[in-house]
Amino acid sequence: MKHTTKFALVVLLGILALFLEFAFHLQLAAQLTITVVGVLIAISMTLEMIKTLRSGKYGVDLLAITAIIATLAVGEYWASIVVLIMLTGGDSLEDYAAHKAGKELQNLLDNSPQTAHILVNNQLTTKPVDIVQVNDQVVVKPGEVVPVDGVIKSGTSIFDESSLTGESKPVNKAVGDSLMSGSVNGDGAITMTVTKVAADSQYQTIVKLVKASEAQPAHFVRLADRYAIPFTLISYLIAGIAWFVSKDPVRFAEVLVVASPCPLILAAPIALVSGMSSANRNGIIIKNGTTIEKFAATKAIAFDKTGTLTKGILTIDQIKNESTFSKSEFLTIAASAEQQSSHILARSIVNAVDTEKLLPVSQIQEVTGMGITAQVASHKVKIGRKKFVSEDPITAPKQTAIFVSIDDQYAGYISFSDQIRPEASITIQQLNQLGIKTTLMISGDQKATANLVGNKIGIAKVYAECLPKDKIEVLKDQEDHLRPVAMVGDGVNDAPSLAVADVGIAMGARGSTAASESADIVILKDDLGRVSRALSISQYTMRIAKQSVLIGIFICIGLMLIASTGVIPALIGAFFQEVVDTVTILWALLAHRDSSQLKQLIAQQKNND
Repeated sequence: MKHTTKFALVVLLGILALFLEFAFHLQLAAQLTITVVGVLIAISMTLEMIKTLRSGKYGVDLLAITAIIATLAVGEYWASIVVLIMLTGGDSLEDYAAHKAGKELQNLLDNSPQTAHILVNNQLTTKPVDIVQVNDQVVVKPGEVVPVDGVIKSGTSIFDESSLTGESKPVNKAVGDSLMSGSVNGDGAITMTVTKVAADSQYQTIVKLVKASEAQPAHFVRLADRYAIPFTLISYLIAGIAWFVSKDPVRFAEVLVVASPCPLILAAPIALVSGMSSANRNGIIIKNGTTIEKFAATKAIAFDKTGTLTKGILTIDQIKNESTFSKSEFLTIAASAEQQSSHILARSIVNAVDTEKLLPVSQIQEVTGMGITAQVASHKVKIGRKKFVSEDPITAPKQTAIFVSIDDQYAGYISFSDQIRPEASITIQQLNQLGIKTTLMISGDQKATANLVGNKIGIAKVYAECLPKDKIEVLKDQEDHLRPVAMVGDGVNDAPSLAVADVGIAMGARGSTAASESADIVILKDDLGRVSRALSISQYTMRIAKQSVLIGIFICIGLMLIASTGVIPALIGAFFQEVVDTVTILWALLAHRDSSQLKQLIAQQKNND
């Protein structure tokens, strides 16, 4: 029976009992009605308690059952019906609170694309999104949700990607730009080429993560239930002493009536669901409550370098020109030779020169793994590895570089560097402010490059020239006082590290699906600053969860001590119990809002931009 149905039934039978006693003066019938309802609810709760013993939820249900039976046994049946109404009403309130806290998560699921307009032989047909294949041509009309990931083939429009990235500002998209499923088209129709089927597209990946976050049990709920044993023992001890001293069994019932189990049953899970919802609203998916607990306690955070601390986009760092040409002419000749190449270094050189200045190129030959030769205007050009360009000894830079010869004479080199994310330094500072003891960078790059980036950002420890297996060893070798350890990465090679870390965090906006699926937390926006936001949300959520549990317990103990003196009748005590329930639930829901600390972090990041 659903909680709302059970609550409605108890209320109706309570009203019936009220009429029987006060309208028709049938006190015995009213007491019998309430007794039957109480016994049935007690039996139902007992069966539920037995089913959940293996999950560690012991003790708190026993208190509620005892309170119901005790009030019925001593003839306080009106107190019993109030307890029943409030108990079933509390369960219904839990359902409502969880639904309210998870609204943002559910909206994501509800907006999942269902159909796509497929263009075949200039004929448009609407079909289920599941049958769309890679390389299909799909039309997205104004106001529609992009059904699958793809690249725009024709048309331009603006797209709302807020549900995916957390960025509220619409993004302009044109031919050649990529589209993520789940983004909403603005005012222009576009045709796109499908790059991923629905199951592998960005939106469905996020939906899978959200479903996983709802399905996973939260460890802190079990931890909260551990309070049940001492709380139950204290409740029975106070009630037993009150009965023994007063010689009145009613006193036993009066004490147990105010021993509300709500702080232990409801407060922690409501706070955790609220925290996950708050994270989702900030462009972060936290998969389960266990992750919130671990991340809140994290002592060390490790970062991959390329694509995580840096943008993963190489730009020209230095031009060493040893030719008779000017530096500008040297760069133009090199860019002209590379203008037909798709290599990442070639693209960086070409992008550094105005298209109008590129010289005509011919006779291009590629030597696999070495470089290219080409005729640029009237010059013979070689560009590539040092040994390919010249046999003479050349002093090479520490950074990544390509070398150039012009007319069989060594002409110089062009070195490259990866751009550090502008938000990287402030993120590290904020993590230190939030209590992180040490930060690490685990990179596959050479030591000089890795140390340069680490020092600029403020990383405490740098591990360079690491293969994926080396990254795992670094994480495993961290000392106990630095655990839990979190790992932040974005690529396929980071997936094993994210899985091994106590908390794996994937930069999911531009990173690989493998990394996102291996991670416990996924950053939906390409913004490293969301890592410190996720930590702040986790810490605030755990603080609220623990506070709501302990506040409820201490209020209950205080009320039990007062009730043991006999000054709180059982009926009034039943109402007091639900005041405690309401206080703890409302306190737990505070985790749904942005804390002042989180607002301060966001303000710092905006100022840094």
